[in-house]
Amino acid sequence: MQQIAFRAMGCQMRAVVDAPGDAATDLLRNVPVWFAAWEGQLSRFRPDSELSRLNARTGQWVEVSPTLWEVLHVALDAARRTEGLVVPTVLGAMQSIGYALPFEAMSRDDIVVLTYAPPSNPDGWRRIQADPTRHAVRLPHGVLLDLGGVAKGWCAEQAARRLAAYGPALVDAGGDIAIVSAADRATDFPIGIAAPANAATTPDALLGVISLQAGGVATSGRDYRRWRIGDRWVHHLIDPRTGQPAQTDVLTATVIAPTAVQAETAAKVAVILGSEAGLAWIEKQGNMMALLVCEDGRIISTPNSAVQMV
Repeated sequence: MQQIAFRAMGCQMRAVVDAPGDAATDLLRNVPVWFAAWEGQLSRFRPDSELSRLNARTGQWVEVSPTLWEVLHVALDAARRTEGLVVPTVLGAMQSIGYALPFEAMSRDDIVVLTYAPPSNPDGWRRIQADPTRHAVRLPHGVLLDLGGVAKGWCAEQAARRLAAYGPALVDAGGDIAIVSAADRATDFPIGIAAPANAATTPDALLGVISLQAGGVATSGRDYRRWRIGDRWVHHLIDPRTGQPAQTDVLTATVIAPTAVQAETAAKVAVILGSEAGLAWIEKQGNMMALLVCEDGRIISTPNSAVQMV
């Protein structure tokens, strides 16, 4: 078992491959390089990124790279599957509550808050135009993209698939985890499910553990990326229906799904809908399991949950 740890996309990353030999080692060393390249294309925080250049040219046709084309369509597919609950067009709403810089760079004493008004076009993602013959995209005026968690999940999946050429692989992109088996064998990877940041009694406290040979795991919540504006707490999980941070009884949601992108999307759905409707939505998918921590301390899960509580 070989692994590498590094930092990218504002998160701590880890990649693991269950394979010996120099070839696997060399490929593993390339993982930070892959993430650096993807971040240069997909980050909304970097003014020189391809995504930022696209956001700067709303109303115009812009030819984009295969990477941005694919991730944008993955994000639009998530929007369709969630009926507009998880969309890539909430950047304006996030900027309006001060989330204009990477979270670790934000000064809690000097949050820049823009004059806020709920977006008048919550379905703006439906009006994005795409020309497959040219790989060109046109964003409607007033519609800005943040590919966020979908991008991280996609990157984790891509890296894990490349590593799986040598052996079973796991890539943890800041909590969005992708596991891919090798063609000839699988490995049981134990995955710890962290307690909410503001509820844990010790750093790295775990709620439970699940063992997986393939699939995706992701956690979304209101416990970490949050900050105070005046006398109220806000966070980064926007409900597109209101244009404001979701206000439900779910503090954190962890989902196990066939892919990291599906897990990340479903975890956001649970936070946005709340525990009852969120669990119902996840159960309806038929290929996911979930563990939710509620604001009042309750821990609830789907009936098929295989998480071993600790």
